[in-house]
Amino acid sequence: MRLYDFKRGHKKNLEEIAEIMEELFGEVKRENGHLIASYGALERIEIWLEGKKIAAETTSRKTEASVAQETLKRWNEFLFRVTGYTAKERKKKMTKT
Repeated sequence: MRLYDFKRGHKKNLEEIAEIMEELFGEVKRENGHLIASYGALERIEIWLEGKKIAAETTSRKTEASVAQETLKRWNEFLFRVTGYTAKERKKKMTKT
């Protein structure tokens, strides 16, 4: 499980996150306050809010390189739209902690 901070002014509620997930990953199921989807190389994507952060649990499956690349692109787009941080900014924040 990974926790991601929201950039100031970017905090989203679960419904807003669900809309972004549906746009990028397709069908989203809701279970006990968690959002669950599947896309490409990600067999399971589970998202929920934990305090002032977004929590993400993913399960991967082996796929072709092109599928993995597209999946990573969409995952980074999802995290950017939800948190407000780019992949580079998230990496920098992770190395600080």
